[in-house]
Amino acid sequence: MKILVTGGTGFTGSHLTRRLLEKGHQVVVLDNQRGIFYDELQKMGAEIFLGSVADRDLVMKVTKGCQVVHHVAAMFRKVNLPKKVYWDVNVEGTRYVFDAALKHGVEKVVNCSTCGVHGDVKNGPATENSPITPADYYQYSKYEGEKVVPEYLDKGLKIVTLRPTAIYGPGDPERFLMLYRMVSRGTFYMFGNGNSNYHPVYVENLVDAFELAADSDKGNGEVYLIADEHFCTLNQLVTSIAEALGISLKIRHIPFWPLWTVAFGCELLYKPLSIDPPLFRRRVDWFRQNRAFSIEKARRELAYQPKVGLREGLARTGEWYKLQKLI
Repeated sequence: MKILVTGGTGFTGSHLTRRLLEKGHQVVVLDNQRGIFYDELQKMGAEIFLGSVADRDLVMKVTKGCQVVHHVAAMFRKVNLPKKVYWDVNVEGTRYVFDAALKHGVEKVVNCSTCGVHGDVKNGPATENSPITPADYYQYSKYEGEKVVPEYLDKGLKIVTLRPTAIYGPGDPERFLMLYRMVSRGTFYMFGNGNSNYHPVYVENLVDAFELAADSDKGNGEVYLIADEHFCTLNQLVTSIAEALGISLKIRHIPFWPLWTVAFGCELLYKPLSIDPPLFRRRVDWFRQNRAFSIEKARRELAYQPKVGLREGLARTGEWYKLQKLI
């Protein structure tokens, strides 16, 4: 097949692009930045266009001739980014992708959203029918992008929406790299009690879900939460990272609210500079927000089964960080 992957040089998109190329598909990539795997993907045969899904004409151009579209591109969390930028990419950009897919006769669009639309999960595990309570504008804009789907289903376009949980794996440049670095010091400062639930998904498990969702006979018009088999507490997560690195870890618990106050102050200080502060409330909320989800619907309807467990996934991720000399 000829397949378009928007966001195909990013962390998740690059793993998906590589998988598709390895299976012999012709892959077109649209991304607004080169990403760390750009050269590798290009050598493997990906046709890469640098640009945004907010560019209607470019989206129309790259979609032509494709049988499947994986829409992974998104404007992710930035602290001082205008709301219009999120809307233009996550909502209007999604509309442009659907418009192009409809015009060019695409067989299936797999639309990537986020579990974050459910916000802080008070009584987990949450399902696809749990309350929609986005905690920030990124999550809000992703759900607004989901709300575009019914219009195109009515026009005959086949669309499946995935809501991944916290994605990790080799190539993750931010969240898990930060965790590995903090754990590698031997002492982890846990703000709060560390009992909040956290639900990761190893990136190759997520890629499996993309492939399953692309099957034209499965899941049309449906939404699926995609996660690993089990969720864990933050205490369990950092302890497992330490085990993957082969080090002894001491967890020191510190009150949460002083950190939150400092983060708020950082945001106020950096706002006039129009750059991201080193510490901000959304980042420190990681210590207190709960994430726990059910994958039963995806298991039942897509035959999704996460193959890589937490222990193996963390070990693979740690090895990659070491090879890249990032830890």
